[in-house]
Amino acid sequence: MTAESIESHPTNVMRLPIITGAFFAVTAVMAGAFGAHGLRNIVSERSLEVFQTAVTYQMYHAIALVLVALLSGFGLSRRRLSLAAGFFSLGILLFSGSLYTLVLTDIRWVGPITPLGGICFMIGWALLLTVGLRQNGTQNRG
Repeated sequence: MTAESIESHPTNVMRLPIITGAFFAVTAVMAGAFGAHGLRNIVSERSLEVFQTAVTYQMYHAIALVLVALLSGFGLSRRRLSLAAGFFSLGILLFSGSLYTLVLTDIRWVGPITPLGGICFMIGWALLLTVGLRQNGTQNRG
């Protein structure tokens, strides 16, 4: 599939992961700026590191969501790509969201949620791996 054919058939690319990925990317940039400028004199150095970890993982997986959307235009398994996108989104909410909450509030019970987000990230990447492994080689790779 060429870039021209994707352009002429925009329904070939899943829109929701693009929208979700772009949203998570812009909010990661905003959170990063807030952490760098707004939190510097308010929280400990360790808390700033935790906040930055949340921002970093949010951005990585926002980009992964856009990648999933683009891959959908190449005839790969939409079911698995959709599942991967769902797990990446849930991972951002659980992993980054729990870390933001830990840094910005006194709510400590969210700490055990963070690893669940990490597991969601791993499942998303494993699903993406299976998409690549199951590709039958009949697509145009030009």
